[in-house]
Amino acid sequence: MEMLSHLSRQLQEAELTQEELERYDRQLRILGFGGRAQSRLKKSTVLIVGAGGLGSAASIYLAAGGIGKLRIVDHGEVELSNLNRQILYTTQDIGKLKVEVASRKLLELNPEIKIDPIQDEVTEETLPSMLKGVDIVLDCLDNFRTRFLLNQACVNDSKPLVHGAVYGLEGRLMTIIPGKGPCLRCLMPKDPEEHKVIPVLGPLPGIVGALEALEAIKLLTGLGRPSVGRLLIIDGEDLSFYSVEVKPNPRCSVCGKKRG
Repeated sequence: MEMLSHLSRQLQEAELTQEELERYDRQLRILGFGGRAQSRLKKSTVLIVGAGGLGSAASIYLAAGGIGKLRIVDHGEVELSNLNRQILYTTQDIGKLKVEVASRKLLELNPEIKIDPIQDEVTEETLPSMLKGVDIVLDCLDNFRTRFLLNQACVNDSKPLVHGAVYGLEGRLMTIIPGKGPCLRCLMPKDPEEHKVIPVLGPLPGIVGALEALEAIKLLTGLGRPSVGRLLIIDGEDLSFYSVEVKPNPRCSVCGKKRG
């Protein structure tokens, strides 16, 4: 009876079905969340750029959390070397397009949402259409050349961007809100060294990807405080989490004029 009464109250607060209220029951019980926040998630579109280790974890939690539409971008196929960290895929998926496999499995997890798979490379030419109609963007990429393109496009289009990265036993996360804090170029004015193959311990992308999903849900619902102006660093070797302040660069070639 208590559960039915709780669901009935939530139903009055938002445009959610009885099944959705039961599916999201645990997060609906969070103080300050409730049916209105869940309804905002249902009406939101999140762009996930990269369906690898970071994108696997982020997309699973966003799908489970009730984001109304996920647009997933990746041009690759599932490979055997992906399977130690890219938890969306299994051995039977090797050789298949990541976006197609991801779409099927995420809809199996939550048929209440919509998936927009895009099998394409991220370029200056393709980014405008990828960003169209989205509320938040997740950087789940594995190289900085493409990350900087995405950062530039999000700043130009005033789209919040959640940046995640992993290397070895280290993970990083920073939330970028154009006009309200530093961007990725403020953090890294010069291009860092690129690695053809990135060493990474399997669980680490799962941790960072889950945190990216958490940041996106917070931004969409207004819950908590996002990591704007703070670079979260995860040291998997001694399991420490700490933040480093990142100040906006007034001379930043990407966001300097946006703040001015």
